Amino acid sequence: MAHRQFAPRRAFHAARTLAKDPDDLPQVFTLIESLSWDTLERIASGLRRNDTGRALLEKKPDIVEVLADREALARLPEGSLGRAYLDFVERENISAQGIRDAAAKGATLDQTLPTPLNWVHARMRDTHDLWHAATGYHGDVLGETALLAFNLAQNMNPAIGLIIGIGLLKTRGSPDASKARETILDGFRRGWKAAWLPAVDWEALLALPVEEVRRRLNLEAPRDYRPIRSTELKAHQAAA
Repeated sequence: MAHRQFAPRRAFHAARTLAKDPDDLPQVFTLIESLSWDTLERIASGLRRNDTGRALLEKKPDIVEVLADREALARLPEGSLGRAYLDFVERENISAQGIRDAAAKGATLDQTLPTPLNWVHARMRDTHDLWHAATGYHGDVLGETALLAFNLAQNMNPAIGLIIGIGLLKTRGSPDASKARETILDGFRRGWKAAWLPAVDWEALLALPVEEVRRRLNLEAPRDYRPIRSTELKAHQAAA
């Protein structure tokens, strides 16, 4: 039976809350769960058509176990993807398990999805910050929105399109609104040109230089931009 994710009323409440507080991570997961329609099925179908993707579907690795071992990540070579990931999560004060816990507060799909969609759902969530490390986007509001634009180009998830719209509205209140729009649009362009990241065996790439990973995945060099934090947006709105 086809699985469709469509709960507009639930999505509306999550979107309203997220518009007020872009740092409310559980609402992001609620919104994605509510409006993703057939995205997980399309990703699973794409994995079945890909050699590496089929192997991942068969093994169903839990990458959180790897990403949670910060001592092992710290022993990887300087400049590697694993070290770039470690730098990112330490700078943003987050963790793979923390993301999983936040998702549990805002979503219920892990318990209700059939196999292998439950694993696909978890894999997309748990590799999100590796996408950050590989693309070079920070964890600020603009960096998150640009990475979501990258994801939209890759997977055409309508829920992510709505979150991008919220991000555009939020960054409209920043002094660099036009540059923010350019960064977000460039994220979509990069996602369109890049290799399809859901089928990437990230575990096999962690020890490689991040520049080599970008070359293999056709990610280009990350675009320079000024990060925009939610505290800055709130301060600007309060002063307006």
